[in-house]
Amino acid sequence: MRGPWLIALATVFVGAARAADPADTIRHPRAHFRVADPASLDPPAAETVYRRLLRTMLRGYALSGEPGASYAGWRRYNRHPYRSATHGERYVNNYANRVARAYGRFENAGKLPPGSLLAKDSFTVTAAGGVYPGPLFLMEKLAPGTSPETDDWRYVMVMPDGSLFGDTTGDNSGAVAFCAVCHGTTPETDDLFFLPPALRVRYPRTGARE
Repeated sequence: MRGPWLIALATVFVGAARAADPADTIRHPRAHFRVADPASLDPPAAETVYRRLLRTMLRGYALSGEPGASYAGWRRYNRHPYRSATHGERYVNNYANRVARAYGRFENAGKLPPGSLLAKDSFTVTAAGGVYPGPLFLMEKLAPGTSPETDDWRYVMVMPDGSLFGDTTGDNSGAVAFCAVCHGTTPETDDLFFLPPALRVRYPRTGARE
């Protein structure tokens, strides 16, 4: 979808997290809350929406104090925001820190080392014209044996206002337990899922900024 969206963005209302998502009122979900009427944007329009929202998103996430909230300088592994059915039909982006640079090998990534951080930010665009920041989803690889029930991954969901919805190693762990359950279905890839090939950005292994 182009044209109307690019015009509407000039006066778009960036809603507060609590107005857009019921995640802070239902404390133990079994899956990501779904957007009822998601819009379908073409890649340029999705990227335009994202660039207009990004500064607001980063400011909100930073209030959480989570190290992964500083992902803006990391590599992004998708060409443009894409709508993710497994994340409630939100538009998302995949980032990885330098420790997790092997993530860019996708199915050949192997087991990521401790200190690896993966960040997936998100935003919602509805068919009615609503545009909202969404949660930030984080995966952090812990030291071996730290959390065997989650294959030594820590899962965190940060709301757009910086509040912590859940942390599998801390507060409200039950709220994000489904993240570990879902990712745990792919032990052959270290509990990771990967982008469709057409969306992937591949970086040189050497001589490039991480």
